[in-house]
Amino acid sequence: MAGQRVVVVVEEADAARQALQWAVHNFLRYGDWITLLHVCPASRSRRKQRHLRLKGFQLALSFREICIGIPEAKVEIVVKEGEQAAAVVSLVNEIRASTLVLGLHEQSFLYK
Repeated sequence: MAGQRVVVVVEEADAARQALQWAVHNFLRYGDWITLLHVCPASRSRRKQRHLRLKGFQLALSFREICIGIPEAKVEIVVKEGEQAAAVVSLVNEIRASTLVLGLHEQSFLYK
């Protein structure tokens, strides 16, 4: 049986990590496809952009460790550049995700 496709927004906010932990314990199940998405701001400097992407990837790796408790889950990491809301919607549509997991906090892009 194929698992569900889930996108998890990876941010430095504690709420993002707590949202994933909640999903692991209450929602995600055997064989799900989990995409950890981090969106970094666009930068004209290649060096700065490379640094932001690497930092985002390292953050996503720490989120990946939370997913270890889900047997046979397929976890992928995606780091995109640009405006956060547009990147999230684009990826959800692109992979036809059934669920979006994100932590709500004061600086959330949902308030913009």
